[in-house]
Amino acid sequence: MAVKNMSKKQIQLFFERLRAQRPSPKTELNYQNHFELLVAVTLSAQATDVSVNKATDILFPIANTPEAIYALGVEGLKKYIKSIGLYNTKAENIIKTCKILIEQHNSVVPDNRAALEALPGVGRKTANVVLNTAFGQPTMAVDTHIFRVGNRTGLAVGKNVLEVEHRLLKVIPKEFMVDAHHWLILHGRYCCIARKPKCQECVVADVCQWPDRFEFGAIKGRAIEMQEDLT
Repeated sequence: MAVKNMSKKQIQLFFERLRAQRPSPKTELNYQNHFELLVAVTLSAQATDVSVNKATDILFPIANTPEAIYALGVEGLKKYIKSIGLYNTKAENIIKTCKILIEQHNSVVPDNRAALEALPGVGRKTANVVLNTAFGQPTMAVDTHIFRVGNRTGLAVGKNVLEVEHRLLKVIPKEFMVDAHHWLILHGRYCCIARKPKCQECVVADVCQWPDRFEFGAIKGRAIEMQEDLT
């Protein structure tokens, strides 16, 4: 059975619930400044936040500026991040990024998409995370968690991450846009997980459009009642 798109009322309630659950959501990557965030997000590609934090908790006290990390060189940086997947390529990209930041941006992380995506190893998703988390811009970085939540719940159904991103930017009310990225990631990471979603604990099960949610413990009577109220 295909998942239906949520209505405007359902989407409003969806984000009201997530906001009530986590009033001040934030990334689980450890960072103290914009440059540390950029490095951490770059390292997080195909890696867990936990593994990145273990590495950067050692790296950043030693080097947390473009100049300091560039001085380490590729081989020097690898020693700190070798526990992270794809560390060889990531080390090369980060050193190149440091050089560009020093030479072209006065060692300051740029606050626009074009400049960010021109940095080695920085794609659309990484740029969106930095723009949203560092600069408070209403962007939507669609990772595997957000892609799953968007499609499963009916919030934003799409065949690929770009379709889901565009759909989310279109349907999310403005009041929720800045924090929506973090709410959706955390919801996907801890509740709407891939194999055995915790529907019995879900604060938005009553507006979710996933047909199988009752099989995973969603409270059927409450969900049906809410659906009727919102139609």
